[in-house]
Amino acid sequence: MSIRPVSRVLNAKPTMEGAGVHLHRAFGFSEPEMADPFLLFDDFRNERPADYLQGFPWHPHRGIETITYVLAGTVEHGDSLGNRGNLAAGDVQWMTAGSGILHQEMPKGDVLGRMHGFQLWANLPSNLKMTDPRYQDVKSGEIPVIGDDDGTAIRVICGSYKGISGPVDGIAAEPGYLDISIPPLKRKRFKVDTHRRAFAYVFEGAGRFADASAPRGVLSEKEFEGEEILLRDMSGNRTMVLFGAGDEVVVEAGDEGMRFLLVSGAPIREPIAWHGPIVMNTREELMQAMRDLNTGSFIKGH
Repeated sequence: MSIRPVSRVLNAKPTMEGAGVHLHRAFGFSEPEMADPFLLFDDFRNERPADYLQGFPWHPHRGIETITYVLAGTVEHGDSLGNRGNLAAGDVQWMTAGSGILHQEMPKGDVLGRMHGFQLWANLPSNLKMTDPRYQDVKSGEIPVIGDDDGTAIRVICGSYKGISGPVDGIAAEPGYLDISIPPLKRKRFKVDTHRRAFAYVFEGAGRFADASAPRGVLSEKEFEGEEILLRDMSGNRTMVLFGAGDEVVVEAGDEGMRFLLVSGAPIREPIAWHGPIVMNTREELMQAMRDLNTGSFIKGH
């Protein structure tokens, strides 16, 4: 086994989306192959209702999956197929847009006016671009929380940890999505399948991620556990850490502990034609999507 080196560190940048929602974007649009199969990651954390209440009014999606994870406040959502609902603190919605859907998301703060959540976009392979839309709405209580003896807590949204699987399944990218809290100064190892791309997003506290190690087998097990591991500079609030090849991630929390998302998925390695919330493989497919929007035939089979 070998530790995944840190290949890139990015600070999420402030931007505005929807009808005027202030958020921070870790990646998206400029380098679609960087985190393949993932296309975009937004952190919509805010304590000023005026900066988020206008929300994300009706907009189309085709060819992707959107993953919304709420930590504070609520998000009211609805779509052109008649689905309606609310995402509360701790809830997750994994929406497969597939052939096309019109969707809206309207954030509402908690009693203190706080709103916090994340949205991740995952690409769909060409053979699933035009699949039927699908929702997986997961309530907080359905997400398993695993506690380690050292005080580490892991919410398993998708994928598995120590044999416990998350409730989201049937996703093309075979993703892992863990919400991890580590106590101060603790060092932890997390396995990630070698065929997957992986990144971490730190949103509370700070910590260091290991940069490289000798493969297991070169050293004995005892030597491996005690070896010196090169740790990168401290990564803190709103930092994305992209990893290179390997089969485990090693992290050490700082003095105040840390909380981060660990996300992984199988790369698709297909051409990307991208315009806003529509992601296809070719320009011709993208233009067809625009024509469908203009002629009222964007929603298929309904």
